[in-house]
Amino acid sequence: MRFVDEYRDAGMARALAAEIAARCEPGRRYTFMEVCGGHTHTIYKHGLEDYLPETVTLAHGPGCPVCVIPMGRVDDAVHIAEQPGVILTSFGDMMRVPGGRGSFFDAKAAGADIRMVYSPLDALKIARANPDRRVVFMAIGFETTAPSTAMTVLRAAAEGLDNFSVFCSHVLIIPAIKAILDSPDMRLDGFIGPGHVSTVIGCEPYEFIAREYGKPLVVAGFEPLDILQSIHLLLGQLAGGRAEVENQYARVVPWHGNRVALEAIGKVMRLRPHFEWRGLGFIADSALGMADEYAAFDAERIFDLPGIRVADPKACQCGEVLKGVLKPWECKVFGTACTPETPIGTCMVSSEGACAAYYDFGRFSRERVREATRS
Repeated sequence: MRFVDEYRDAGMARALAAEIAARCEPGRRYTFMEVCGGHTHTIYKHGLEDYLPETVTLAHGPGCPVCVIPMGRVDDAVHIAEQPGVILTSFGDMMRVPGGRGSFFDAKAAGADIRMVYSPLDALKIARANPDRRVVFMAIGFETTAPSTAMTVLRAAAEGLDNFSVFCSHVLIIPAIKAILDSPDMRLDGFIGPGHVSTVIGCEPYEFIAREYGKPLVVAGFEPLDILQSIHLLLGQLAGGRAEVENQYARVVPWHGNRVALEAIGKVMRLRPHFEWRGLGFIADSALGMADEYAAFDAERIFDLPGIRVADPKACQCGEVLKGVLKPWECKVFGTACTPETPIGTCMVSSEGACAAYYDFGRFSRERVREATRS
């Protein structure tokens, strides 16, 4: 890629849209799930649904790392922050995620020392500067961010920084996709595969989707033409009676993944037998914890955590949105009680959340449709 504009050309988008329409079988409807929240934002921001025929529907998936953190996990992190001498560090998009006892911002306002960082290395820097304090990094994200956490732990171990630890809440994309495929609520024709995660894990791990479930998957980039081309490729597979894994994002994603990153994860972390996802419940083998060899950097072993499960608010339908069962505007509290300023669910908080994406961009296109219908 030389220029971003090459992937935002309106003329090429219209040409691709025409080819997509031509590939649709008359009388057949298609539903494709974009797994990644970054794709959801591109779709709404650039109005890509307006380029698609009515027979092609896009469903949102669980690929928003902040959205899937359960409320009880937030409460455990707040409990850590409230301990004497602790500095809790976190990415900015976690700060407003509601837990049962409020958000990180609420805890910070009440006196807890919670600081926003851009990377785990920033947390490590804080630990060096505060040798008399315990610095805990709230580690979230899919396989995309797990390598940076792992490498930071390796550096902390090499430096002997015993006041640094990680509250590991990294989740894995493959078990989540499998849970979606096994759900009776959803009927999908294919997947727009996550681009960021795939830079680490590659394309091979998705092959079971085509082999065992007969569903095509195309790993996609994040520009408008990337997504339209991926839909075109999915329709081509279905028209040809194929179910394969294709790599549309080959300019960034290596087929076999990033071996150095995967080795770092494998050295520092272990697979959890089960983990709770917000709105999705417990999913087996779906998250990472710290390996026994690095127990000294594991906040879950250092601190006595309540570990209490907290039920999602009854009005919130984030789980259905994450599974693609509901569109954001179909949630009962979307845009009324639940807004980015006063979020009830995580899908409205995160920069990758489907509800936030639709609130910022998609609702305007929907209003245009309503106006056109009235006239």
